[in-house]
Amino acid sequence: MNSKEYTPLLIDPEKKILDFLSKQKSSVTLRKILTGIGSKDRVGIKLIIRKLEKRGNIEKSHGKKYFLSGKLAPVGIIEIIEIDEFGDLIAKPCNWKYQIPYPKIIIKFNKQRKSFNSILKYGDTILARLSLVSENTYNASVIKKLEQSKKSVIGIYEKTPNGGLLKPTDKKFRYEYTVTSDGQNGAKSGDLVLGEITSQKKFGKNIALISKIFNFNKAFKNQQPFSNIALHENEIPFTFNDTILEQVNNLGNFSNKLREDLRNIPLITIDDHDAKDFDDAVFAEPWKHEENSNGWHIIVAIADVAWYVREGMELDQEAFDRGNSVYFPDMVVPMLPEKLSNDLCSLKPNEDRPCLAVHIWIDGNGNMIEFKFIRGLMRSFARLNYQQVQMVIEGKADIKISKFSKDAIEPLFLAYKALCKAKNDRNPLDLELPEKRIILNNDGKISDVIQRPRYDSHKLIEEFMITANVAAATELEKKSKKFLYRIHAEPPAKNLESLRSFLKSLGYTLSKGQVLAPLNFNQILKKSKNSDVYEAITQMILRSQSQAVYSAENIGHFGLSLRRYCHFTSPIRRYSDLIVHRALISANSLGEGGFSKEDLDIESIAEHTSIAERRASKAERQSTDRFAAAYLSDKIGENFQGKVNGIAKFGLFISLDKIGIDGLIPIRSLSDDFYKFDERRMLLKGSRKGVTFSLGMCVKVKIKESNPISGTLLLELVDTYHRSKSPERRP
Repeated sequence: MNSKEYTPLLIDPEKKILDFLSKQKSSVTLRKILTGIGSKDRVGIKLIIRKLEKRGNIEKSHGKKYFLSGKLAPVGIIEIIEIDEFGDLIAKPCNWKYQIPYPKIIIKFNKQRKSFNSILKYGDTILARLSLVSENTYNASVIKKLEQSKKSVIGIYEKTPNGGLLKPTDKKFRYEYTVTSDGQNGAKSGDLVLGEITSQKKFGKNIALISKIFNFNKAFKNQQPFSNIALHENEIPFTFNDTILEQVNNLGNFSNKLREDLRNIPLITIDDHDAKDFDDAVFAEPWKHEENSNGWHIIVAIADVAWYVREGMELDQEAFDRGNSVYFPDMVVPMLPEKLSNDLCSLKPNEDRPCLAVHIWIDGNGNMIEFKFIRGLMRSFARLNYQQVQMVIEGKADIKISKFSKDAIEPLFLAYKALCKAKNDRNPLDLELPEKRIILNNDGKISDVIQRPRYDSHKLIEEFMITANVAAATELEKKSKKFLYRIHAEPPAKNLESLRSFLKSLGYTLSKGQVLAPLNFNQILKKSKNSDVYEAITQMILRSQSQAVYSAENIGHFGLSLRRYCHFTSPIRRYSDLIVHRALISANSLGEGGFSKEDLDIESIAEHTSIAERRASKAERQSTDRFAAAYLSDKIGENFQGKVNGIAKFGLFISLDKIGIDGLIPIRSLSDDFYKFDERRMLLKGSRKGVTFSLGMCVKVKIKESNPISGTLLLELVDTYHRSKSPERRP
């Protein structure tokens, strides 16, 4: 037989076609597909492609080229949705029809069309040529602007003699909008409103018509609208309808059937001093076993939300829609009505409460030997806060707290020390990330902004919760049940390359050509601990990481160095945890409140809860930024010391010392030189004088502008200085 006339049969041609298309950066012709999969059977492969088209696996562009569904065609319509920290315009595809997150699109400016580039802004819809640059990331080259910017804007209304002004709450909007006297629609000064843009010009008046006045959250007790702005901007629901409230009021008592009585065990809750919902309690005692003479028996008891919130209830749908509670400096927007979150489900001291608990037995090195999930009845012995427990640990507790020391707190701390041995063996990512805390006075005004303290008592609870979460994931895997994993992928290759370049410029080396583990990052953090660049290195390592999400499929948790992980310990404030509770109840036949069906769409739930989590984080960050800007608004012209913690082509991000508030020095204000951005080394360097700004550099700045409405803080450089010796450069 002539070998040239012989076309071998492909094993699983559909898979080969899909694998080939998944690696392509643009759509490809039938001829290229045939070449790529090593087939000459044009007719046969064309029939398979048609079958894949009908199934929705692949799509065909206008030029008879094929691309994988979920990927973008080479030319498409996109909308500008944000400006990132580097000043790049970020867009999303219009009419995205897939049940997966849409890809990130970065608009690349055309050097030959500078005038056109300058008028592109937030909200614009454009026709663009798209090219894949990495997994789920595209570059866009603008072909044509299709329509005006966003037709509506949220802002604060301010009355003027001739009408009013609408001041946008979103810093991406560059202009204030004039509201004519006939376009006020009953708005009063200070109202949070939605304005329909009727005229927007680069020069001249920008006019808006007020179409809606937003209601304030009733939980909002002061006159500063910062949290309400974040709620409405992110479309976060904050009221419960009458049907749901009636459902909650009619909830009956819990049943003791199939419950283990834990009321004689000194379980305690440890939370922030201002917490109102207590969803986890802990206990520890020595465990002597023939092979483990210095082991520990741990109990982690969690509020039994699944008993009250059942599948099919409108209450359950509302909890799903919200996804999680949202925490602002001045209020909490709960996932569940307060009667549940702060009362029926909350593990209040000295009150009988239903719980879903796990008994865990560990050896002296913190390794989990066995565990057992139960439905329980508990009675919290005490409601303690982190500072109180820390004082016990340090031997400084008062008489009131000391009475819980011997039976409750000391065994917890000793069991924690054992868990730390296992933690050190797996070596999770150890990032010290200072968190700022807004302190409000009785009038709801900011009295101070401080760094939130980080105690051993915080770490104790974290390790107990991580251990319980691992037990939950292990149990459900063993029982082959569907549930939500909490996954954290390895850092993307592109991010690692940027990080390596940055670290190299400081004299540090991140291993290349080997499988990276959190240990590799921890070693660099340890080496740089006492240097000026430690905070900068911490920030860059953080930015290099993937985002943790919920998933139906397990890939492990990179940051925690765990093969399997889920969220089990906070069902009052996270819907993901409620799903895990229902799965555990079904898997262990623990009574009512489990899954009613096995064909649960876990993939959709995972995607929704991940989006809700990101939405909440964004809203919390926006609110905090606005409170911080309000705190500094009466300090215009004052000097502060800080560090460079971010660099972009449009300026320097500065973190102010002690208070941790971030502001921007625009590059246009650095008028002494022409500065160029070195993205690889994360530098801003003057082309004439050679002055260089790098991450970690200490600076003195002046507050130039602080806008509480948008959360914008603009700074002016006063001077640079050094506080400590930088690390020696290594060859």
